[in-house]
Amino acid sequence: MKDELERLITNNRHSIQDEEPLEGHFERFEARLQKASKPTRTFNFRPILKIAAIVVFVLLAGNQARMWFFPEKEEALTLGSISEEYREVEFYYTNAIQVGMNQWKKLSDEGLVSEPEQQMMQQEQQDFDLMYQKLLEELKANPNDERVINAMLEYYQARMNIITLIINKLEEVKQQNNNKSHEIEI
Repeated sequence: MKDELERLITNNRHSIQDEEPLEGHFERFEARLQKASKPTRTFNFRPILKIAAIVVFVLLAGNQARMWFFPEKEEALTLGSISEEYREVEFYYTNAIQVGMNQWKKLSDEGLVSEPEQQMMQQEQQDFDLMYQKLLEELKANPNDERVINAMLEYYQARMNIITLIINKLEEVKQQNNNKSHEIEI
């Protein structure tokens, strides 16, 4: 094989020695050499992965410590937590009661409610709140007892009815006062 190579070179010597490289060959070759000599930047992910693992470990350990030292309080059991239907009923009553209390405040700000009446209403609200807390304790002790559930429903109905009754009476008084002021102007 070596003899064959020598014979090939000797036979083609004139074609090998006569030909010059193509135009710009040396510049391209030098550019390639310089490109190869530039250090290529490689990014090593190992340190980042180590740091990420440490951060995750610290967060998990911190969360476990928080749960150990500061346990979450039990979520209060309400009528709405028993079933979806009761949740809707509770939502309706609590919204209606809140609307009534907002109307009470508005009428009170207009001067239709005297100071003793305001104190009486505050006392009634405190009594209702106390009754509600007792019903919640009963519900927590007996979550599926129909008597407790019915008592909660009756509580909401009674509170809403009383607020509605008071608001209606105050609206009547307001209407009468407006009629009297219009009669005087005529």
